[in-house]
Amino acid sequence: MSTQALHHDPLWPRATSWISTDAPGVLEHVDLALLGVGTFRHSITPGGTHSTPSALRQALARYSTHSGRGDTDLSSLLAWDLGDVDDPDAPGGAQRVRDLIAPVLTRARLIVALGGDNALTRPVMQAAHPDLARSGLVTIDAHHDVRDGHSNGSPVRELVEAGLDPTRIVQVGIADFANSGAYRRRVDSWGITVISRDEIAEMGAKRAIERALAIAGAGQAPIHLDIDVDVCDRAAVPACPAALPGGISAFELRQMVSVAAMSPSLRSVDIAEIDASCDAPDGRTVRLGALLILDCALGLARRT
Repeated sequence: MSTQALHHDPLWPRATSWISTDAPGVLEHVDLALLGVGTFRHSITPGGTHSTPSALRQALARYSTHSGRGDTDLSSLLAWDLGDVDDPDAPGGAQRVRDLIAPVLTRARLIVALGGDNALTRPVMQAAHPDLARSGLVTIDAHHDVRDGHSNGSPVRELVEAGLDPTRIVQVGIADFANSGAYRRRVDSWGITVISRDEIAEMGAKRAIERALAIAGAGQAPIHLDIDVDVCDRAAVPACPAALPGGISAFELRQMVSVAAMSPSLRSVDIAEIDASCDAPDGRTVRLGALLILDCALGLARRT
């Protein structure tokens, strides 16, 4: 997505100008830390999700730093782009994720990882939450992601096997005809909380995410948020191969993300399952992904 023809207006700063790519001189505090984790090699549906982190960064140029919600400007936050993890799917990839996150682990208020397929969720959460057993996970996703084997369909199961308490996992947006009965029974037997697509329609997106945060963050546990963009209606996200017709709207997803980011318990986020290489000509899926970065920052800026 080219940015060369974009109009320049000094009174309309673009979001790309707000995020620094140079390490602060004294790294005592960072509000928002970004990193790219372009996993793709083990996707159930082969594709080009490794191309997405750079596409999301470029798409930020389409947006300003100002939100009308509370007259908030993101330029008040210190945001630092850590760069990309080198070949996160290869041997040692999880360690490279940890190495990139380590400098900001205790200094950043929020860490946002740009995927990549959903395989990034496990290494990112493990790196950002060293005390995994005392942490919580909220997934906004049409799928349970508890499959056998190692793929973009297995990160939740792998995290449970690594020590994450399944009763601290809440899955929001689970869709009909997107999962098997066997894997749903696995989720239920582990005590994972499920808030289905139908339940979101009944209770509203805001209430659904607030319920999820209360369960995952009980006892002030730190939370990781996995945003699988294929939770949205397929018409809104053509670059998400597993998206179904009838998923949630882009607005509902953005609302849930900004509400979640307002919680001081939210320590890390990943944005997954956008394949920039097969987006619509108007770039609608990548542009939504870029807005999700800004919604994370907006919630952070509005924390009390």
